[in-house]
Amino acid sequence: MEHPTLYVTRLLPQPVLDAIPRQYRMLTEPTDLPSTEETLRRGFAAAQAVICTLTDRIDASVLSHATKLKIIANYAVGYNNIDLPAAAQRGIIVTNTPDVLTDATADLTWALLLALPRRVLEGDAWARTGRWPGWTPTQMLGADVSGKTLGIIGMGRIGQAVAQRAVGFRMPVIYAGRHSISSPPGVSWTRRPLDDVLAESDFVSLHVPLTEATRHLIDRRRLALMKPTAFLINTSRGPVIDEAALMSALETKTIAGAGLDVYEHEPVVPVRFVSLPNVILLPHLGSATLETRVRMGLICLDNIAAVLEGRPALNQVN
Repeated sequence: MEHPTLYVTRLLPQPVLDAIPRQYRMLTEPTDLPSTEETLRRGFAAAQAVICTLTDRIDASVLSHATKLKIIANYAVGYNNIDLPAAAQRGIIVTNTPDVLTDATADLTWALLLALPRRVLEGDAWARTGRWPGWTPTQMLGADVSGKTLGIIGMGRIGQAVAQRAVGFRMPVIYAGRHSISSPPGVSWTRRPLDDVLAESDFVSLHVPLTEATRHLIDRRRLALMKPTAFLINTSRGPVIDEAALMSALETKTIAGAGLDVYEHEPVVPVRFVSLPNVILLPHLGSATLETRVRMGLICLDNIAAVLEGRPALNQVN
């Protein structure tokens, strides 16, 4: 019996690729380069199942060619890259990969949260030059983390994982979210209005999905609410922040600094950011551990197997 056809838009970790031929016939060998719209159309036209990534724009035009397609397994938690109503109109199931990348993204959030106030990247760069003159009492003074207030915008799985890690740093946590969240035993998470979280926090970490309501959620007005000593961390989606407003806020010291893993127009990183010493720039590394990326791919395959076998998808989003 011939295997179902599977189109994979980007190169995935080898353990995932090794698992595919056991169940599916892959239409093409994926590469590490972004797919063109024409390539996407051809793949969607021929496949019964697709694994796509957050950088693939799956709109109504692409879906109009998908006459055989049963499922789109999005290799991400977010799915703003897919036109869900257009997929639903064609009876195409869309799935994502929740839970599996929670810890990896929360860990990276804390990497930024610690590196930024302690000027880790600046110190590393200086030590590498060979021109470090030795320790002095006033050298590269940063800011404390322990005991400071952590504000979280978006208290879903990743937001809660970030909050749980704050316990070891004795940080009170306040958050803005659609729902009240029960705190774990022995700690207190306090739900507050968004503007209050921004005004009262020493560190603000963003964990909201990208929707029309959250696009430019952090704009010029809201940046002005933050303390001049506060730091902003974004490991969610780039367009949640108005980048032009953030660049101005960093240049004028409206806030102390920012740690960014995502950008408004990826892969473009604005030159103004590059020249600023009070910002850390990462190339979208949130889920970038081998273990996590393999698990994401295997979840995609599990969802595809379920749908093609007539069972409910494990992680359907439409």
